[in-house]
Amino acid sequence: MEPQEALLWRVELTASFLGRLHAIEAFLAEADATAVFDVLLIELRQTLLPNLARFPRIGRRYLDHPPQSAEALALLSALNPGAAVALREYLHGDYLLLYTLDTERRCVYLLSIRHHRQLSFAFERLWR
Repeated sequence: MEPQEALLWRVELTASFLGRLHAIEAFLAEADATAVFDVLLIELRQTLLPNLARFPRIGRRYLDHPPQSAEALALLSALNPGAAVALREYLHGDYLLLYTLDTERRCVYLLSIRHHRQLSFAFERLWR
């Protein structure tokens, strides 16, 4: 094993992230834009996942720019203590990804993905 490989973090896709990917795929298929989804998958595999494995703190801390809506604030307050502090977001092209880090396990958990113009993340479904 090369020294750089030992420094890599594991990146895991959660069920909520995969669900959002399926929703994006369905939306783009309905819009007759399946090639756009194919490009997204290629970028995830070739750029995003390797970047997060090497630089897990590449995204900004989610609470550096806390949400302003009452709904989003209520959802954040319903999370387990400390969970909101660990949230990070990463902008990749037209998509914003929400993830969290488990420093003990050296693991990045991808929680959600959405187009950057969508209103907010659906926190209630992220930790089922």
